[in-house]
Amino acid sequence: MKPRSRRKTQQERTADTTLKLLNATIDLLHDRGLYRMSTSDIAEAAGVSRGALTHHFSSKEEIIAAAISHQLRDATAGLHKMAEGIRQSGGTSDKIVDYLWQMMNDRLFYVTMEYLPEARHNKTFRSAIIPVVQEFHAGLNSVWAELAGQVGVEVEHALVLMNATMCLIRGMIAQSATRDDPVYFEALLNFWKEKMRREFMLKNDEHPVGSADSKQSLADGEISSAAPRHQGAMRGR
Repeated sequence: MKPRSRRKTQQERTADTTLKLLNATIDLLHDRGLYRMSTSDIAEAAGVSRGALTHHFSSKEEIIAAAISHQLRDATAGLHKMAEGIRQSGGTSDKIVDYLWQMMNDRLFYVTMEYLPEARHNKTFRSAIIPVVQEFHAGLNSVWAELAGQVGVEVEHALVLMNATMCLIRGMIAQSATRDDPVYFEALLNFWKEKMRREFMLKNDEHPVGSADSKQSLADGEISSAAPRHQGAMRGR
């Protein structure tokens, strides 16, 4: 006889309903936009009653802020996982650029474009969003700090490179709303990867400048957890 499944606790059922509502909110933000969705739409998409939604969230603004927090915290967890991978086995600047492009292009920045105007004009909404955005940026910082430590580049310089990379990616995704041209965007990414390789270049003192083995780029292979070399060598480039 098949054993009876354990009945979920009230706390578990509440968590399940909340997660359905948050995921439905992100889906609608991406598919319809902030001003083309209602709390009734969210409840319907989540498969719950309107009353269940209002029991968990008092307003559209509150559930959107919670959903964005949920999405960004998932992205932050992925960034910390990447940082741990770099810490354990090394990484390349190419891989990080590819990861960031995929992460931001997988709905994250499209959703961001929906709520940024609201955050600009709505102080209460902005106050709710800012802490989780800061947490997300801290996750980005940890990835680039790990990479900087691997190759002996000063962390401050690595963070400038990270912010420049994110600004480029955000601009590319914003442009993709009216430009469906994968070849164009791939060319931009490849151009930026080359710039990043130069910034994260390792100089090898055993070979004269200009020799075939004089430089080793992160793109040539993963860098192990060896002690950093040439601290500050990239400053002022």
